[in-house]
Amino acid sequence: MALQGWRFFGVSATIIIYIGGVLFLSMNNIPGSHPKRPRIERFAEFPSFHSPRFPMPSRKMTIRWCRDLKYMNRDLPNYTDYRADFYTLPSDVSASLQASPMLTALASFPGSGNTWLRYLLQQATGILTGSIYKDYGLLKTGFPAENVCNSSVLLVKTHEWGGKSWAPFAKAILLVRDPEKAIIAEFNRQSGGHIGFASPDRYKRTKGKYWQQFVSNKLKGWELMNLSWARNFTGSIKVVFYDDLVHHTERELRAILDFLQFPVDETLLRCAILRKEGIFRRKKRLLSFDPYTEAMRAQVQARKRIVYSLLGRKEH
Repeated sequence: MALQGWRFFGVSATIIIYIGGVLFLSMNNIPGSHPKRPRIERFAEFPSFHSPRFPMPSRKMTIRWCRDLKYMNRDLPNYTDYRADFYTLPSDVSASLQASPMLTALASFPGSGNTWLRYLLQQATGILTGSIYKDYGLLKTGFPAENVCNSSVLLVKTHEWGGKSWAPFAKAILLVRDPEKAIIAEFNRQSGGHIGFASPDRYKRTKGKYWQQFVSNKLKGWELMNLSWARNFTGSIKVVFYDDLVHHTERELRAILDFLQFPVDETLLRCAILRKEGIFRRKKRLLSFDPYTEAMRAQVQARKRIVYSLLGRKEH
């Protein structure tokens, strides 16, 4: 009897262990039953980079540079220790930056194509572009001079405006985009990164009030940003419209390089045009609804007409 009892116990234990193992393996293979390991994106230029926080292109969409990127003058000091939200510079740093007559700003309201224009200029010149910000997503995917703010770079990205914002710059390129599209692009960026999208549900958050307030705030910022630079910046300024850059890319790049007094390398320019799409332009996505109400669109278009008129842009 004792022997039979031990046999029964052994068989039972074996069955229980087997069933437990099967259940464990099954649970670990059910989609959504456990957190997935974030996919690591790698790029030819930066093989060690990975970050699940930033939506990035796939491996098949690596950046192909027309020429290895470089600084114009690597020996210059790098003044980037300041707060970008208020753009406050120590007096000694501000004086040093003002002493550099070649520092050029690439100013734009967020969502206006600043990153794409930087990409095009890096392709067309082989020279790095800088920024007053330190965007880690860009730093690791094609813009190693992110947070460099001196004349070692071709130009410096900024979304700020006001006296302190333009104090370091002798020249500026003001990139202007239709506010209706720029606001949506910025809404997408805040939710989905540089090439991602906001989910449709975000437009309907708090019964649409969140989106309405976002549009109202950003429209004021769009107007202030563009008019502040166009009217009050005392240095040389060139206004570039995003739509022109899209439809007449070569013509606009030539004009920008002429403004920068940078010699045109025809081989590099042809290469830049061939690779103009890059990986930093957000693909088009059609929503099943119009995020702008008639009242919101009328307000946006009214502000657009005023600003475009003051910038000398004739809208048909």
